Order: sequence, then C-alpha cells, then structure tokens
Amino acid sequence: MAWERRSGREPVAPAHDLGAGPFLRTRTAVPALPPTFLRRGRLTRRLDAGLDTPLTLVTGAAGAGKTLLAADWAARAERPVAWLTNDAGHQGSGTFWAYVLEALRGAGESVPPEVGAPACGDRADALFPARLAGALCERDRPVTVVLDEYDRVSDPEISAQLEFVLRHAGPGLRLVLVTRNEPRLPLHRYRASGELTEIRNADLAFTPDEAAELLGLHGLELPRHATLGLVEHTRGWAAGLRLCALAARDSADPERYLKEFEAGHSAVADFLLAEVLDRQSPGTRGLLLRVSVLGDFPPALADALTGRRDAESVLAGLRRQNAFVEYLGDVSYRLHPLFGEILRAHLRERLPGLEAELHRRAAGWLRRHGRLTEALRHGAAADDWEFTAGALLGDLAVGQFFTGLRSPDLAALFARMPATATDPAAELVRAASRLARSDPEGGLAHLRHAEQALSVDTPAATRMCGALLRALAARLTGSPGDAATAAGDAGRLLAEVPQGLREEHPEVPALLRAHVGCTLLWAGHLDEARAGLAAVAGGGERAATAPAREDALGHLALLDYLDGRPSAAENRALAATALRRRFSLPAGCGSGIALVVLAAVAVERDELERAEAWLDAADGGEQAVRDPVCAGFGATTRARLLLARGRPRAALDALRRPVPGVTASPWLEAHRTVLTAAAHQAEGHRGAACALLRRVPPSPAMCAVEAAGVQYAAGFPEAALRRLDALPARGGPGPAVRVRAALLRARAADAAGDTGTARRLVEHAVREARRERLRRPLLDTGPWIRPLLDPAPAPPPAPPVVPDLSLREREVLSGVARLMSYEEIGADLFISVNTVKTHLKNAYRKLSVNRRSDAVRRARELHLL
Repeated sequence: MAWERRSGREPVAPAHDLGAGPFLRTRTAVPALPPTFLRRGRLTRRLDAGLDTPLTLVTGAAGAGKTLLAADWAARAERPVAWLTNDAGHQGSGTFWAYVLEALRGAGESVPPEVGAPACGDRADALFPARLAGALCERDRPVTVVLDEYDRVSDPEISAQLEFVLRHAGPGLRLVLVTRNEPRLPLHRYRASGELTEIRNADLAFTPDEAAELLGLHGLELPRHATLGLVEHTRGWAAGLRLCALAARDSADPERYLKEFEAGHSAVADFLLAEVLDRQSPGTRGLLLRVSVLGDFPPALADALTGRRDAESVLAGLRRQNAFVEYLGDVSYRLHPLFGEILRAHLRERLPGLEAELHRRAAGWLRRHGRLTEALRHGAAADDWEFTAGALLGDLAVGQFFTGLRSPDLAALFARMPATATDPAAELVRAASRLARSDPEGGLAHLRHAEQALSVDTPAATRMCGALLRALAARLTGSPGDAATAAGDAGRLLAEVPQGLREEHPEVPALLRAHVGCTLLWAGHLDEARAGLAAVAGGGERAATAPAREDALGHLALLDYLDGRPSAAENRALAATALRRRFSLPAGCGSGIALVVLAAVAVERDELERAEAWLDAADGGEQAVRDPVCAGFGATTRARLLLARGRPRAALDALRRPVPGVTASPWLEAHRTVLTAAAHQAEGHRGAACALLRRVPPSPAMCAVEAAGVQYAAGFPEAALRRLDALPARGGPGPAVRVRAALLRARAADAAGDTGTARRLVEHAVREARRERLRRPLLDTGPWIRPLLDPAPAPPPAPPVVPDLSLREREVLSGVARLMSYEEIGADLFISVNTVKTHLKNAYRKLSVNRRSDAVRRARELHLL
C-alpha cells in the first residue's frame, strides 16, 4: 500500500501517543541559514544527483559546512525531506527510530500504524526495522531522509538496523548521512554497485573563487594573493574562513591583520576568545558566558540566567554577525559546540563558582516550563540534589524508574547523588533505585528513613510516589497487608494531585494497581487479583502504561493456568509478549511471568524442549521485578518439566529452593506439595507421598485433581475419588482439570470391570485433550489406558475426513487466528517468515482453501484449533 502525504505540518502529538515523546522540535527542523551563507552550485548538483542512488554520504571535519550545505539543499528540494539532527548524548535505537518517525511526520509523510513505535529509548525490537522497511518499499515515490550529525550515533545496533532498512526499503528510501566520519555501514558494497553518492572533506573545501565570494559576504575585499594565502592556510575550511573574516573585517588593514593572525595564532580557543568574545560589549560577553552552560535554549531562559530582558535581540544580532550563535527555529538558539566549550572553560576561570548557580537557575526555569528532563540534568550539574530529587517526585515522574525511555538515564543520573543528600525526596529516590533492581531490603530501609521525615506539608505527588514504592515493596516481599495499606493511601493522595499531573503520568496508577493485583494473587485472593489486573490490562493503548499492561496480562495468564485453561493462558501470555515487542519494552522491564506461563503450557502439551527454552529465557532475562509469584511459579514449572523427563530427584531439588515472601502463598504451597508428593511417588516412596497429600486443600482445582492422581497411583483409589467428588463446582473446572478427572474416573471404572464406561470416559477425555493439545495428562495415566485407546476390529477405514495438519502447521494457524503478523508468528515459533509462509501454504492445500480467514474458519469447524 502507498503512503499518503498529509497536507501541511501537523502539531506534535502528546508524548503518550507518540510512544517515545516528548520530542524536541528543533531536532527535526531543517536548520536556518545564516545571512552570510554562500550557496555552492557544484555541491548542490551533487546532492541532486544523489537522489538516483539509495545512499548519499556528506562527510567532513567539524566546521566544513556539511550541515548548511544539506540544509540549503533540503529547504529548496522539490520533494519533501525528513530532517533529523542526532543527539550528542547517549542514544539508544528506540530513541533514534522514534525521532526518525517524528521527522517523517514533520515532513508530511504519514506512517502506517502497523509500523508501530518504540517505547523504550535503549532499543527497538528486532522486527521494527522490518516493518518500517516493508512500509517504505511499498511507497509510490521515495521519501528522502537526512540524518545530520550522524557521527554522534555511537550505538552499533542503530547502524546495523539502519543498513537493514536501507537495503530492504528498495526505491522507497533515499538516505543522506551528514557526518564527521564514515558510518558503520558496508560502504564498499554500495560503492561497488554504484549506489553511493559521496561528498567528502576535499569536496567541501572552499575553492579560492568560493572563498573570495564568502569573504565578500562578510564585507571583506582582499587581493587575489591574500585570498589564496588564506585558503592555503585554512585549507578551505569553512569555519576557519568565517573566523578569519569575522576577525579581520573591522580592521583598518585586513590583509595585514590576516598575515599577523597567520603568524601568531595557532590555537582556535585563543582566537575565539580574543577576536570574537572580547570584541563584544561587556553585556553581550556576560550573556555568552552564562548561556554557555546550556544546550539548546530559548531567549527567555537566557534572560533568566542573566537578569536581562533583551536576550532575544542580542542573540539575533549575534546570529546575523555569524558569531557562533545558531538559530534552530521555533525561537530557540544554541552556541557553536566548540565555542560553547571554550566559553565554559573561560567562565570557570573568570567567574569561579558561578557555573553551579547558573545550572541551578536553569533547572528551576526549565521545571517551571515543563521541561523536567533538562531540569533534572541541570539540577544534578549544580549538585543540588534536594531540588533534583524533589522535582522528580513532585512532578510524579518516579514511575519512569520502571518504564519508558528514562529508566537508564535516571539510574545513571541519580547514581551520582552523594550520601550527604538525606532529605525525604533523596531517600525516596534511593528507594526507587533499589526497588527497580529488585532489592526490597535496601528499598524498604530508605523508605522508612523517608517516611519518618515526611509530613502533611509534603506535596501530595511526593507522598503518592512513596505509596507507589510501598506497594512495589509489598509485592516484592509478598505482603498483602502492606499492599492494601499502600493502595488505600495512594487512593487518597491521588485525589490531591492536580488533574493535569495525573493525566501526564498515567503509568503511576497503572503500576500501583498492577503491584497490588500481583500481591493479592500471591496471597490467594484470586478473584480480587483478577479484577484488579484486568482493569490494568484493559487500559488505554499508551506507551507509558505498556509495561504495567504487559505485567498484568502475564499474571492474568497465570490465573487462567491455575484454573486449568491452558489455551486461554497461552493466548494471554502471547498477548503480553506481543505487547512487549510492539512497544520495544527492554529486558529489564517486567517480571517475565508470561514466559513462565508459556513454559507451563508447553509442559502440559509435552513440548519439553520448548518449555525449557521459555524457562531459560525467563531465568536469563534481566527482569526489573523478581517477585515471589514469578519465582515460586517458575520453580514449580521447572519441577514439572523435570518430572516429565523422569528426573524426580532433580524435581525435588528445584522445589526445595527458597521462595521470597514474608507470607506463604496458599495456591503455590498446594502446587509445591502435590509436585513433591508426585516426585516421592515416582521414587517409590508411597507413604511419604500420601502423608504430604493430606495437606492439599480442595482448591485450586488443578492441585486437587493432580493430588487425586497421585493418591490413586499410590494405591488409595477411594481417597482419590473422594477428592474428585469434592472439587469446587463454582465457575466450572477448566479443560485441563476435566481431562484429568475423566481419565481418573475411567481408570477406576476399568478397574471395576466397567469397560464400557471406561471407554466412554477415555473417548471424552481424548476429544477434549485434542482441542487443547494436551498430551501430558494422557502420558501420565500409565499403561492401563492403551487397550481402551485401541479401536475395535473393523473394516478398513475410509480416507480420513479431517486433514492431517502437522503440529507446526496448527501452531502457525493458531497464530493467524490470533491476528498475528508473519513476523510475530516467526518470532514466537523461532522460525523464519519464509518458513511461516510455507507451513501456511501447506495448510491451505490440506484444508482446500485459498485465504487466511477461510483457513481459520475451516480449522475451527474441524476442531483443529
């Protein structure tokens, strides 16, 4: 399908809708040109020719004129150009691609919704480049993307993903890289195939004629030999030529001045300070020194740092003078990076101690104007940790420790906070940092210190953050009482938080409900847990709440499994993993419970290798929340896997591992007891097994029916049947429970000589097991069932009516039925997209259909799904 270009530039959407916002408009705006800019036709024609090749590379030293060349060309291009200026700080692939999408939107190019958007700055999921490349490949006309300052991209993953998109987008993408050095791309391939246009440092160097024109724009008229000497001295370096022009234009004898400069000045810093800074008025010098602590800044912030009211006119004048002040559009400026660095060093020398105060003023102004990220950075630079921690909590942003783009940056920023910062906000931030690393003991210690100092005068948002952290600590320790208290406090405090702040941070109530729901699940309050987790999972499609929703879906999948509904559990767990991929949630976000549920379902289906792979993935991930639910259920699932492989001793070892939690979980203890009894029974210790089973309660139903099976195998059929009769009827048992119960009653009927009843029960169990793809209950019954499975002698059967789909073909069809893409099915089954298509084509042939929807409908009619 072709993209449709939108008319006009649409306003920037709210951060929660974009998935990775808020975005800096200046990064996706084509830079403005200075009045003294010289258009060089020989280079713009090279850029025009570059539209015939997939990749254009503009590379040269700092100040060579790369950005202005590309900006002039982009501003005059006949077709829309998406522009992105890369950030100087750490930039993960998630942030990079989120800004690329925003640049496309800013250029009027709509992005198909199925492409998705990264939610985490550290990385984008492995399928995102494929989705973007596929969408670009289907365009009617190519889109041109300029990536300026690409040398600031240090993550090799970004380069690998960018090369993948460029290679697979075909004619739908024309990429222009503006960079100081060669990017990490296989340029030799593009050169060999004639698909690369290059403008290198030597090309960017000014010729004598171009230099003469440039000097003329600066008001300088030099003899030809003087111009040649200047070009030779600067080697045509654009910034050097401009520096010389700025310094010499007011001299009575510019030619002689340039000769003296050439002879006596070798350091750019000396030149900038002596010939640019010192030539300004004292007020302008003071302004430049003070704004040097900033990155991109509006004139109002410059006024706040200097106490002036005319910063905008001064900055505009400096820009017109090309005095290393760049206008970024949207009423925003920045200093030339080299100039700013030199000014900061000069500020420390001339005005020692002022730098910290300037950072402090900037932090306060930025927070008041809704720019919290920059405010925190300046607060930390000022070593004002009371302000920095208080701003994070007061703006209700503590949830960013656990979700979104900011988690790694916040952890790194507050890791610099000294031990001398002991106010309540600092202690709460330390608690958040510890709890984010699943350290409840350390987190609780800092929480107690903070709560001792909190008062009714403390802002409600700060106290709300404390309640959220207490709920998380209760979850990590398995303390339902503490969770209920924290939830009650949070409910009252949330009403005191300004509505705008609540709407800006929907992740806070979502995380709170998820933590409370998981704690209730641990405590055995399953109905209450289900209701709370369902409310979180059904929340709006926002990137900020995606981690909480993924966590809730995983725990709802566990509840489905405990009810004996493996297919429902699998569907929810897969929905959780799909949500994780869609929003590029990092490995350190969430508990990993969905992977453990998938492993448990795989054991029920006797897919033991697959179950072990899921468990290894859950154990090996750097999960942010290692709570008792996931740890305990993971241990029981590992024990089930070992029992299925005939290793009861290893299963017992897995069950003996301690599980965190200050209180016991009734359903988990029941499962552990049944599995321990099953392991003793497998080792021939019937007495030990039966002694343990006396402690198993009549619910949950899965535990009860498994306990009955162990009792029957141990030689106590009456007790086993009584346990079956006591199964709770409320809500009806799930398919896994019904299959096990039917098989156990069939065994009892067969032992009593009632072969007809036994056969009917077995047939019923087999039919239901087939629908759920359950194999483990049939394998665990023992050899008595074989005669009942053998068909009675009969004439040769007619050709089967039901197509014989392979296991993998049914798995692919199951993914299609859940509306998963080919890429998602392949990632789920660890197979390539081509293999997915091959299995689906085979299924079409066997089902005699030609479309996906018909295949799903036919498979459901035949009870294959």
